[in-house]
Amino acid sequence: MALRYGCIFYFTGLISAPAIRSVVIARWGRTMGDKVRIGGIDVEWDAEKGVCTWGGSPAVTMWTESSVAGLLSGFHRMVGTERFRLALHGGGRDSTDGDWGLISAQPTFEEGFAAVAAVAAAAGWGRWELVSIDLKAREARVRIHNSWESMAQRAIAAHWGSAYVGGKFAGIFQRHFGVPSCWAEQTSFAARGDAYDEFVVGPSERSLEDRLDALFESDQATKADLAVALERVRKEVDERAAAERELREKLELIARQEEAIRALSTPIIEVWDGVLSLPLMGVVDSQRAAEMMERLLHTITQKGATYAIIDLTGVDIVDTATADHIGKLVRATELLGAKCIITGIRPAVAQTMVQIGIDLTKISTLATLREALRRCMRSSAAGRK
Repeated sequence: MALRYGCIFYFTGLISAPAIRSVVIARWGRTMGDKVRIGGIDVEWDAEKGVCTWGGSPAVTMWTESSVAGLLSGFHRMVGTERFRLALHGGGRDSTDGDWGLISAQPTFEEGFAAVAAVAAAAGWGRWELVSIDLKAREARVRIHNSWESMAQRAIAAHWGSAYVGGKFAGIFQRHFGVPSCWAEQTSFAARGDAYDEFVVGPSERSLEDRLDALFESDQATKADLAVALERVRKEVDERAAAERELREKLELIARQEEAIRALSTPIIEVWDGVLSLPLMGVVDSQRAAEMMERLLHTITQKGATYAIIDLTGVDIVDTATADHIGKLVRATELLGAKCIITGIRPAVAQTMVQIGIDLTKISTLATLREALRRCMRSSAAGRK
């Protein structure tokens, strides 16, 4: 089974290249392409490709007291101690899928942890020891003898702790305890002279992300924290801009739909040369009357119309306000030089108009749209003669 241990295994001493080659040739053959089995894991080298695999996963050999120490030291200088610890802890926590796969394949958690510890020991990660585990209290105590992180730190006189492996323990016990978040608190430090690194692992109300936020809000924030914050702000701005664009598009769509609805509610049809028809339906309120007048006057001017037929067939109720709107529409039409004819007045509507005293004597009225169209056609024909 391929486990993810950062794809690194380490030599802890500064051994010369010829010495390494001698060891490899003596133990694993002169071709440097043989397989060996270490701690139950197949290890294979391909010198021509420059590739080494452990359990089928690519790995790299680095000197703990020089290359690894230099790598960690460079990162530490860039981001500062606290952020460096959190970053390593997070990296370790997020690299436990393979570990948990091996653990969960064993009959018990303890046997699974021992299997992972054996792989870690064979890969130079130190000897892992599960000191105690309390499922009721959800607390575990783990030790590492000869941790590669502590070795690298001793070589450069540093002692920021074994945060990466601690993150691994947090990720493993987070799954085992079935909690949203775990934290591995280091209580012993081999880099400071203790016999081993030791961690107390248990559930935490503060996630790694919460700790990063708290670090930024404190005076320990670094340029890297500021860069992260700026990137977060940039992302939020981009998301807000995208949301605003989407909202504007929706509003534009709604506006187009409203315009289409208004056009359908007051359709102006050119039924003959110079003859427009405006069929009214439903209730005519002030807003709708203003929209009708604007559209009708614009169309009269645009088409050069001489007649406008206002058809009331679809109007069930007429009150004083509606009659006033119709009267204004007729007067505005005639001011543009067009003749206005009203058609389709129903008996009930006519009776209501008489009762409320609406005077249509100055307005041409006909029973149907067909009759109005015939009159307009005759008038047009007469005008041409």
